[in-house]
Amino acid sequence: MDDLTLVEQVKNGNTHAFRFLVEKYKNLVWHMVMRMVDRRDAEDLAQDIFMKVFRDIGKFRGDSKLSTWIGSIAYHGCIDHLRKHGKNQEVIIEEYTPSMLARIDFPDPVNNHDRGVLKKLVHQILETMPVSYRTVITLYHLEGFTYPEIAGITGMPEGTVKSYLSRGRQIIQEQMTRLVPDIRMVLFEKN
Repeated sequence: MDDLTLVEQVKNGNTHAFRFLVEKYKNLVWHMVMRMVDRRDAEDLAQDIFMKVFRDIGKFRGDSKLSTWIGSIAYHGCIDHLRKHGKNQEVIIEEYTPSMLARIDFPDPVNNHDRGVLKKLVHQILETMPVSYRTVITLYHLEGFTYPEIAGITGMPEGTVKSYLSRGRQIIQEQMTRLVPDIRMVLFEKN
C-alpha cells in the first residue's frame, strides 16, 4: 500500500491501516528517540509520537514523503521532551571540540576487530555527541534520508545538516582511530 493510500485509510478510521503505518515507521521513530532522549523515556515518547501522528494525520498534505513528515514529528517531539525536562543537549558546532571528547570515559582500545565490538564503540561515541549530530547521522546513515529531507525533518538549513554530518563523521573517525589505532574499516554500515 502506498503512503497516500495509507494516509487516506488512517484518516477514514481504519485501525488496521494505522497499525500498518506504525509497523512501517517504527524503526524510524525508535532510532530517533533512542538517539535523542534517555532510554527510560524512549518507549513512552515513541508512543506519544505515534499518537500525535494519528491525531494530526489530517494535516499531512503530501508535500513531502510520509517518512519525512513522521520524522519531523518525532524530531520535534524529542526536542520538546528535552526542553520540558531541562535537558538542553544542543551544543553549537564551534563549541564542540576534541578536548571535550578527551574527557569522556571510553573503554580501552580494542585489540580484536570484531564487527560487533566496533559497532558498539561507534554507537558509544555517537551517544556522547550533541543531539544535532546524533540526529543528522542517524537520519542519514541509518534511515537513508537525503540532505533536503533531513533539513525538512529538523528545520535546520541544508548547509548546517551537511556541516553536522561532516563534523560528526570526523569526530567518530578520530575517536575510533584513538580507540583502535590500526583500524581500516568502513564506518556507518547499515546492517
